[in-house]
Amino acid sequence: MTRPTPRRNGTTTVEPDDTASAREQHRQRVIEAAADLLERAGRDAVTTRAVADAAGLQPPAIYRLFGDKDGLLEAVAEYGFAKFLAGKHVDPNPADLIEDLRAGWDLAVEFGLSNPALYTLMYSEPAGTKSAAFQAGLKILRGRIRRLAAGGWLRVDEQLAAGIIHATARGAVLTWLSLPEADRDPALLTALREAMVTAVTNERPAIQDTGPAGAARALRATLPDETTLTTAEQHLLREWLDRLAADH
Repeated sequence: MTRPTPRRNGTTTVEPDDTASAREQHRQRVIEAAADLLERAGRDAVTTRAVADAAGLQPPAIYRLFGDKDGLLEAVAEYGFAKFLAGKHVDPNPADLIEDLRAGWDLAVEFGLSNPALYTLMYSEPAGTKSAAFQAGLKILRGRIRRLAAGGWLRVDEQLAAGIIHATARGAVLTWLSLPEADRDPALLTALREAMVTAVTNERPAIQDTGPAGAARALRATLPDETTLTTAEQHLLREWLDRLAADH
């Protein structure tokens, strides 16, 4: 059970009890209150006292739940990644792989532009990229890249492609937010997105080309589904394909 606690100004606030469910409810309430303060008033407004007041708790509750303000901000960053992940649409078999890549990039950029303070926090906290939600989102991106590779569309190594896609989306958001509103031209976002597409994909499936690099990438992308080869054989084949794919 939760219990009301008198405060100096005569009002009462709700202090969490020790049950796991109540603790989680209060934790979520504090995170949402902090995220709301962050978006409305900026990072400097997210003080332990302000968050406690917004959540209807005593300030010491913040320390019990998160350890310190840094722990709270890390939890808010995780909340941001979870919010972004919840808005992702995953098509396991898109009709157009290039358009699917564009759509995923657009979604990431739109989230950043709609949640500027939260987005900035998400990518400034050291523990952000270790969060479960971030890793789940990264798995979705890798799935997109793997489909491109399997179809012979991928121009570069899969890991490099992921880095380019992340860097261009993040750069697009932060550049846009740094500009005066009068200078924010949507053509900038389109140009950055198309530069990303050009950097990571071929105009035509490379598997149709005479060179071995595209075919090597396509074959390498299908290796996880291969059951005929032993683990050692797959490892050796992957090593050869890596060398072939790098020769472009």
